[in-house]
Amino acid sequence: MKTQYLGLEHINGPLVYLKTPDNISYNEQVQLILKSGEKRIGNVIILNKDITVIQVYEGTDGINIDGVKTQLNGKPLQVKLSREMLGRVFNGVGNSIDELGEMNSYIERDINGIPMNPISRKYPRNYIETGISAIDGLMTLIRGQKLPIFSGSGINHNDLTEQIIRQANIKDDDNFAIVFGLMGAEYETAEFFKKNFQENGVLSKVVTFQNLSNDPAIERILTPKVALTCAEYLAFDLNMQVLVILTDMTAYAESLREVSTLKGEIPSRKGYPGYLYSDLASIYERAGMLKDKKGSITQIPILTMPNDDISHPIPDLTGYITEGQIVLNRELYQKGITPPINILDSLSRLMKDGIGAEYTREDHRKISDQLFSSYSRVQDARALAKVLGEADLSETDKKYLEFGDAFESRFINQGRFENRTINETLDIALDVLKILPPEELDKM
Repeated sequence: MKTQYLGLEHINGPLVYLKTPDNISYNEQVQLILKSGEKRIGNVIILNKDITVIQVYEGTDGINIDGVKTQLNGKPLQVKLSREMLGRVFNGVGNSIDELGEMNSYIERDINGIPMNPISRKYPRNYIETGISAIDGLMTLIRGQKLPIFSGSGINHNDLTEQIIRQANIKDDDNFAIVFGLMGAEYETAEFFKKNFQENGVLSKVVTFQNLSNDPAIERILTPKVALTCAEYLAFDLNMQVLVILTDMTAYAESLREVSTLKGEIPSRKGYPGYLYSDLASIYERAGMLKDKKGSITQIPILTMPNDDISHPIPDLTGYITEGQIVLNRELYQKGITPPINILDSLSRLMKDGIGAEYTREDHRKISDQLFSSYSRVQDARALAKVLGEADLSETDKKYLEFGDAFESRFINQGRFENRTINETLDIALDVLKILPPEELDKM
């Protein structure tokens, strides 16, 4: 039953304060109705005996304390869902913002989702071919996995994101979909993705939820949860294979810190709330597969590391929760290597269970191990060359320098529109490894 109350006690940023009603509950959905008739949604985040604090997701600009009506909806925040969402664009709270208008649907789900029972989870096995050698060959993405991308400020991770979406085997597969969540993005970034989706014929497979930089920052807290609720519907109701891409999780964490400060909570590392870990886990852990369902949710969160610091709380905590990470390197980026993936800082913890003769190729594991081992020797040889000079290196070290340059330019580096099969990737790797003396290939 919906109940309305007139007037507010106080407004502080995106938070409004209301005298606590008798029939209100924590995390309940609230609708604020302004004098103009405009409606804004929020939810109860603090419930005390005297005062209730409501988080308003579209912001509080233009709200008058005396004239606003607060409507309690008696349920948590929900989003409408339908197969018709494919090919559509929505804002961060799940309202359509494209030219097709409102979507007809009788299905509504709590945006917080239903936690997956660990017993009912199915272990991820089959791999997703992205067409990118560094990922497919060395940190293979497994269906049902959560594998984040760590980028630095100014490194164009959007190109890599668009390439993954375009090449992830979705054009000819009616059972594959992309859920794309944009948080704090510039208008040009949103248009870049939209244009590329249209040009490459994948737009009909993509559901986009976007919160732009000029949209309310508080709305960013909802965006990943709404996107994942949509993904769960597509995967577990419609049995689709869903790839969820969330960018940028740093913008999400900044909004979380802003709200935490306004609530007067005691800050933790670098001002972020102490519950940042559990909050991020509530998002990342919504990836996976269920034993009694045919669908799956694979998640690629993308985040910008402040000052390229991988020990910053956001990438640090993300790395604890997820099953590996893909790290973009500024030095490789400045060399013109695309994508600039630092393979020595990157890994996929589920890779071993999704490759081999059954899924990729029998020699995949040996080639991968050899590449990691040999490239780590390249770093030693390069460090030694800076001290002694390249001319004074041993012949073996010189071969490692040659291998390192070839590995970066031929294997890691590939054009945005170069889509390599797993066999092409492994064949290039074998060809590059031939530069080294046979006795150095101890993993083969």
